[in-house]
Amino acid sequence: MSKGGSLKKEAWEVLRKSIMYHHGMPIGTIAATTIDPLEDMVNYNQVFMRDFFSSGIAFLIAGEPEIVKNFLLMAVQLQGDEKQVDCFTLGEGVMPASFKVTVDQNSNQESVEADFGDAAIARVAPVDSGFWWIVLLRAYTHSTGDHSVANSPQCQLGIIRCLNLCLHDGFDTFPTLLCADGCSMIDRRMGIYGYPLDIQSLFYMALRCGKELLRQDRDMGAFVERIDKRLHALTFHMRQYFWLDHNQLNNIYRYKTEEYSYTAVNKFNIMPDSLPNWVFEFMPNKGGYMVGNVSPAFMDFRWFTIGNFLAITSSLATNQQANAIMDLVEERWDELIGEMPMKCMYPALEGEEWRIVTGCDPKNTRWSYHNSGSWPVFLWFLTAAAIKVGRPNIAHRALEIAEKRLLKDEWPEYYDGKLGRTIGKQARKLQTWTISGYLVAKLLLEDPSQAEMLFMDEDMRCRINPLARSSSSEGGNCGSECRPTMHPSQRRSIHSSSCPLSNLHPHQEEGGCCRDF
Repeated sequence: MSKGGSLKKEAWEVLRKSIMYHHGMPIGTIAATTIDPLEDMVNYNQVFMRDFFSSGIAFLIAGEPEIVKNFLLMAVQLQGDEKQVDCFTLGEGVMPASFKVTVDQNSNQESVEADFGDAAIARVAPVDSGFWWIVLLRAYTHSTGDHSVANSPQCQLGIIRCLNLCLHDGFDTFPTLLCADGCSMIDRRMGIYGYPLDIQSLFYMALRCGKELLRQDRDMGAFVERIDKRLHALTFHMRQYFWLDHNQLNNIYRYKTEEYSYTAVNKFNIMPDSLPNWVFEFMPNKGGYMVGNVSPAFMDFRWFTIGNFLAITSSLATNQQANAIMDLVEERWDELIGEMPMKCMYPALEGEEWRIVTGCDPKNTRWSYHNSGSWPVFLWFLTAAAIKVGRPNIAHRALEIAEKRLLKDEWPEYYDGKLGRTIGKQARKLQTWTISGYLVAKLLLEDPSQAEMLFMDEDMRCRINPLARSSSSEGGNCGSECRPTMHPSQRRSIHSSSCPLSNLHPHQEEGGCCRDF
């Protein structure tokens, strides 16, 4: 057996050991299989919504969907529980951050206990859990052809609850989603408060997946119109204002400030002096990326891995932007990949900036953990994006680097250092999403057609659910100018006439035409 084959076999063995059972049925995978009994306060022995996503995809590719189905149904059942953090009651659409099986010592009865953020560090409720659930539900439906789960009353209600929570009208007029620092996958203070890219990309993907899965035989017209309106505005906003390449960087460098009226070029009043010195060296002549955050008078120029790669797989990024993102990864290989793929963000916060932004967080020291540590789980994000743009060689190259160390290092959670050379100081070993992230990357490269369950190409609309509402207005594809990259096996062409946004002026309130910017 080859080294890669032996590593894959070992990964499957450890992943199966992480399965959590309820009444004899598999319902998920715990976060890590090396749990110190003395550390009862650590929650690595729970099934996390975001952590299980890559495990679920691995099981779907392997033709073992039962655990994914059980997980989806368990999560939506827990969504209906009363959710209270201290004196506050959370919205009914909130999905748990994690859950675990407990056994009553007197009756010996099993029950499932959910955490909605009330037991989390800093008591922050997660905003991403419901999005991951919707995207996994869509992947399950696509992979298995089983529509019964998505079409069930509880899952239909679960989709509506999740999305309705984020579609409520409010004073904030941005089409992006406002969220607190520490309520996403970066679940500690890292200065991402506001409109972080990772959440916007995942939000976009969940909106499209949710719309695709909603049944036509329900009176959902008004709700779908709300989704469409948000998708149109969100797509325009993200492609227009979050995009940064060398040309746009030069434009910002020459911005005028305090501009008034509809003709303003510097719409968010970004101060050119706020441009960090590192971005001029980091930005290659060929390539670009979506920045970490944009809001009035503020632009976070940091690179965030999840948001950029999800933007590619979901078709939030245009074909041109998707290739530019992969160009940047290749041009800045040492900074982003190094000796262990790959950085969760770049660059690290240091010195006084680290003290102020993180609150002197000892775990998020420079080049560690969320502060530009290297996380092997992101291999699958990189692989899916590379396959989407037809450049799998990038993922092959990264995977070969990871395979040299992962088994020897016992599948650690993250790595420290500028190049990712050192196992993280507080990293858990036998980390489940490190294992599943590797497996998904490996399996996708062996059979790239499996990646279609993660893609949101326009030519795939309504293929998932035969009962889905028929609509030509999918957020983000307006003819040839923003046509997403097609998988080689996909042959259907897209015509500009299929997109109602193609007739809108770029600056119309509804979001404008989703062109390359």
